[in-house]
Amino acid sequence: MRTSHRYSSLAALAALSLAACSGPPVVTTNVPAAPKPVVSAPVDLTVPPTLAAPPALRLPPMTTRTLPNGLKLVVIEQHELPLVDVVLDVRTGGEADPAGKAGTASLAAGMLTEGTTSRTALQIADQAAYLGVRVGAGSGWEQSTVSLHAPTAQLDSALALFTDVALHPAFNSPDLERVRKVRLTALQQIRDRGPAIADRAYATALYGEQHPYGRPLSGSEASVADITRDDLVKFYTTYFHPNNATLLVVGDVRPDDIERRALALFGNWTRADVPTVVENTAPAPKATTLVLIDKPGAAQSSFRLGGIGVPRSTDDYFAIQVMNTILGGSFTSRLMQNLRETHGYTYGAQSGFSMRRSAGPFTASAEVVSAKTDSAFIEFMKELRAIRDTVPADELAKAKRYLQLGLPQDFETTGSIAYQMLPLVTYGIPLDFYDTAVQKIGAVTQADVQRVAREYVNPDRLTIVIVGDRKLIEPGLRALNPGEIVIRDVKDVIGAVPVK
Repeated sequence: MRTSHRYSSLAALAALSLAACSGPPVVTTNVPAAPKPVVSAPVDLTVPPTLAAPPALRLPPMTTRTLPNGLKLVVIEQHELPLVDVVLDVRTGGEADPAGKAGTASLAAGMLTEGTTSRTALQIADQAAYLGVRVGAGSGWEQSTVSLHAPTAQLDSALALFTDVALHPAFNSPDLERVRKVRLTALQQIRDRGPAIADRAYATALYGEQHPYGRPLSGSEASVADITRDDLVKFYTTYFHPNNATLLVVGDVRPDDIERRALALFGNWTRADVPTVVENTAPAPKATTLVLIDKPGAAQSSFRLGGIGVPRSTDDYFAIQVMNTILGGSFTSRLMQNLRETHGYTYGAQSGFSMRRSAGPFTASAEVVSAKTDSAFIEFMKELRAIRDTVPADELAKAKRYLQLGLPQDFETTGSIAYQMLPLVTYGIPLDFYDTAVQKIGAVTQADVQRVAREYVNPDRLTIVIVGDRKLIEPGLRALNPGEIVIRDVKDVIGAVPVK
C-alpha cells in the first residue's frame, strides 16, 4: 500500500507539471536584460606577465627567555597546524674535534639516539613510532643538535623522550662498535665517489690539515677507528651544558607553556664553564694551485674551484647572495647556462658561499664528462672573471626578484622556520634578521655586486681540485697552464686505515 501511494503521488505531480507546460504562457514583467558578455583584451602569450612588487616577509611572533641555569629559549608561534618542531642547539661542533680524531663531534651526536641510561636504541625508535614523532641528532661545524618533530597533542610524551635523548646518553660500547662499523663502511664507499673525494680534498687544499675546516666532519677511516668511548663521553660532558645551548621551539605553542615545560625538563641540567674553542686563522690566498686526484677509469671529472669566503656575520650577506645567484646560485645562473645549456658538459654547475662562525669556503662546482675537462675549465675561468665586471641592470633585477619571491617558501612549515632560524641562533645573528630581508635585497646595486665579486672571487688566486682519470685529462689541463699542478692519489685523501 505504501509503495502504490508513492507512485500515485508521483503521477499526480507529473500531470500537474505537464498541464503547466501546455497552459497559456506566463507573462513576466520588469525582467532585466541579459548582461552583455565581457570581451577581454587578447593576451599576448609571447610576453611574460609583469610581476607585482614583492610582498614584505611577515614572520610569526617570537619570544626569547633564559632559564636560571643559562639555557636560552626561543619560541616562535605558528598556529596554522597542531605541530611543533623543537631543536636543542649546542653551540659546539666539529671545530672542537681533538687533534687526530676528526669525526668525534659527529660520532658523539650520532650516538645520542642509540641508547640512554633508561632506554635502548630500539625502545627509542619504538616509542617515537608509537607517538608518531621524529627524534634525531646531528652535528655541524659549530653546533650539535637534537631535534624533535611532533603533533601538539603528543608534546608531553614527545618532550620526555627528547629530553632523555639529549641529557642522558649511555654511549654503550656495543652500540658504539655497531655505529662505528656503519660509519667506516660509509667512509670506504667514498673511495669510489668522485664528488665526495673532491669535497674532502678541496677543504684540505684550501685550509690545510691543521685548520678545523680542512678536516672532514665525519672523520677519516683512520680517525674514526681511533675514537674511543671515553673521547665521546669527554666531548659530551665538556660542551653539553645549558649555558652553551639554546632551545628553539616553533609551532602551535605558547611561550609561557614552553617555559614551564622547559623548567620541568631542563631545570636541573647543570651549567658549567665551557672552554672556548680556539679560532684558527685561515691561510692567506696564494697563487692558483690545481690538485689533480687520479681516479682511473672515471667517466666524469669532479670540479671544485674557489677560495676562502666570509663568515655568517658578514655585512655583505645580501650583496653576496645576489652576486652568487647571478654566478651560480640558480638554474638560470651563468655557470648553469654556460656549462649545461650552451655546451652540454654537465647536468649542473653551481656556486655558493658556506658561511660559518669563521670565513667558510666559496666554491664553484660541477661534474663534467671526462673528455671535456679542459674545455669546462676554460668556461669556469671565463665566468669567474666575468662576474667581476658590472652586471647588466636586467640581470641584477632578475636575481633580486628571484631571491625576494623565494623567501616566503622558506618559512612555510614549522620545520622550515626552525631550519632558517637555527643559523641565527648558532652564530648570534639578531633574530629579526629576516624582517627587512626583502628591502635589503632590493637595495643591492650594481656597484655592490661588483665590489663583493672583486673582493671574494679572485680568479688569479684559486684553489682548484679536479678528480678524474689522470691519463685522459692531465695533458689538456697542463696545456692550459693553470698554475702549479699537484698530483694526489685517492687513498691520500680518504685516509684509509693502515694495515696492521
